[in-house]
Amino acid sequence: MSRIGKQPVAVPAGVKVGVAGNQISIEGPLGKLSWGLRPEVTATFDEAKKQVTVARHADTRQARALHGLSRAIIANMVHGVTKGYEKKLEIVGVGYLAAVQKGQLQLRVGFANEVHLPIPAGLTVTCPDQTHIVIKGSDKQMVGQFAAEARAVRKPEPYKGKGVRYDGEVVRRKAGKAMTK
Repeated sequence: MSRIGKQPVAVPAGVKVGVAGNQISIEGPLGKLSWGLRPEVTATFDEAKKQVTVARHADTRQARALHGLSRAIIANMVHGVTKGYEKKLEIVGVGYLAAVQKGQLQLRVGFANEVHLPIPAGLTVTCPDQTHIVIKGSDKQMVGQFAAEARAVRKPEPYKGKGVRYDGEVVRRKAGKAMTK
């Protein structure tokens, strides 16, 4: 039995849960999220206890894996519509900077041209200063994906440490070729 999957997901006050067939939708103060369940698992919402439980139909390896995965995704959706998710990026390098204009994240990170990333609907991207980016949203996957795309524009390199990195990320530095003698 899945230890994660058998735990119920507590639904706080102010959050509406709807289960229709294999589709679950959760609506809260920060937005509305919906997700399609696989046929191996089902979700039920107990109105009296204010909790969502996930059950599986078979005991196959894939059904056991999907049991815990489905419960974790539902828990992430509940957390997202109540508190939200946030990723912070920092830019290191002389002349490297970021700005948000017209629904796009503009990155100047050492290329001949600026890199423009369109901000997906449902996310709010802000730049408190030119070297920091804050990505907020209710969908955990979307926040992480956009942060990874912004970081992939110029990953931190190991010799000088320049590039876009997560806030608090430690970049292992290498010694240059002058250290060989």
